[in-house]
Amino acid sequence: MTAAYRTAPDQTLTTMPPGIPYIIGNEAAERFSFYGMKAILYLYLTKYIVDAAGVSAVYDKEDATALLHLFVAAAYLFPIVGGPLADFYLGKYRVILWLSWAYCLGHLSLAAIDGRNGLWLGLALIAIGAGGIKPCVSSHVGDQFGQGNQHLISRIFRWFYFVINVGALTAMFCIPRTRDIFLSPENGQAYLKYVLPADWLNAILPHFSPTLAHHVAFGIPGVLMLLATIVFWMGRNKFVHIPPSTDEFMKELEPILERAPFLKYFPPIMFVAIFMNPENRRAILKLLPLFAFIVVFWALFDQTMSTWVEQATHMNLTVLRWRDWEWKVLPDETQTLNPLFVLMFIPLLDFVVFPALSKVVQLSALRRVSVGLFLASMAFAVSGFIQMEIDQNFTPWVLWLVFPYAIITVAEVLVSTTCLEFSYTQAPNRLKSIIMSLYLLSVFGGNLLTSGVNWMISRDDGTSMLPGASYYWFFSILMFVTAVCFIPYAVLSRESRFIQGEDAPTAPQGKRK
Repeated sequence: MTAAYRTAPDQTLTTMPPGIPYIIGNEAAERFSFYGMKAILYLYLTKYIVDAAGVSAVYDKEDATALLHLFVAAAYLFPIVGGPLADFYLGKYRVILWLSWAYCLGHLSLAAIDGRNGLWLGLALIAIGAGGIKPCVSSHVGDQFGQGNQHLISRIFRWFYFVINVGALTAMFCIPRTRDIFLSPENGQAYLKYVLPADWLNAILPHFSPTLAHHVAFGIPGVLMLLATIVFWMGRNKFVHIPPSTDEFMKELEPILERAPFLKYFPPIMFVAIFMNPENRRAILKLLPLFAFIVVFWALFDQTMSTWVEQATHMNLTVLRWRDWEWKVLPDETQTLNPLFVLMFIPLLDFVVFPALSKVVQLSALRRVSVGLFLASMAFAVSGFIQMEIDQNFTPWVLWLVFPYAIITVAEVLVSTTCLEFSYTQAPNRLKSIIMSLYLLSVFGGNLLTSGVNWMISRDDGTSMLPGASYYWFFSILMFVTAVCFIPYAVLSRESRFIQGEDAPTAPQGKRK
């Protein structure tokens, strides 16, 4: 690390660190790329994917759901690679910058190569890139704060999540609609007839097709990921670059390395070093039950990109109608409700609800998570009632989805933003990325659970062992049981905080003696 980079936060700074705008800008563009690609992926798999010869290569809905959640699971498995690389060897900045290029290549593969080969290569590279940088970005945010401005950490993690959802909302609205424009000459004519001259339209409309639509729709997120990488590089002289702790871990491994020095070049040996330190061991063992419980939450939440999109395809998609004019949403556009509600609920909770509740009850981090788990169960119960209407051959109005989306978004804010902050502050200073990667493994586990359930319930004849509403009731009950089991952990667990620049953990603010 060169002398141009600060290697510890300014302990006297009481305002936001100067590197935060670059991290926020990077995260907004990166999340646009990820959620924009993911927003159109389910219908691409079930309706539009073709091979290089133009022959349909679509998946049935159970296989598509399983594949989509397997991809997200992989994206949240690779943090266990990115975290150790950052904390042990390279530092967070280098890992984020270098793996971002793999991320860009993944988008290029999806946009440029037709068929399942391009799909699998693209998803693999995106999983490696997105997963590898994910624990580093979150912990890199926290690394910018010292003793003087640690009181801003809770707020910046909520607003960090706010910006993530600005990117997601923009992408989920723009990318499905962009795909729809290029999907056919008829669609292009309907969208562009008032925008382009007639002779231009006549020249380009014959080329509009599902293949071109997905080249464009997958290409735009790739451009945004390239922009995200450039913005992050521009902030290099503003960031606090916490150096990797290679020497400290090697010192703890001396007894082993004296007998087998070649293990120094075997990265997994670093996990042995982690558990040889009692403080590290206590911190990890204290957090593992939390990460295990929220696996089920992610199994439910991430179905907003799959089964809830499938549910929307069976609903009346007309939002407004006036005489001969009507406004219809696309099934995958219904996902925009989640980031839209996040943008509404974070300020509401941050400035109104939490301050008001603090006068009545101490709403600790784990209590917020507990409430969120119960709300997730309720959201899937509402989806179950909607599906019951569909099962009875009714066509419910698409705006009924506002209710489950609103409930699960409150749950998301209570669970996800709280766990981001909690995972960072409960992690010893040299294990920030490692602990964050373990937290992200809960998302991996949740999506693996959903993928596994969908593989298991799919029969050879194409039917499901959990047809219709029974699928939603299964997950709702599973979440409710998990939430009940979480209560003893939330009551008995005790918090401490590790802030960069402090030599020892401290009690959370408001609990210090």
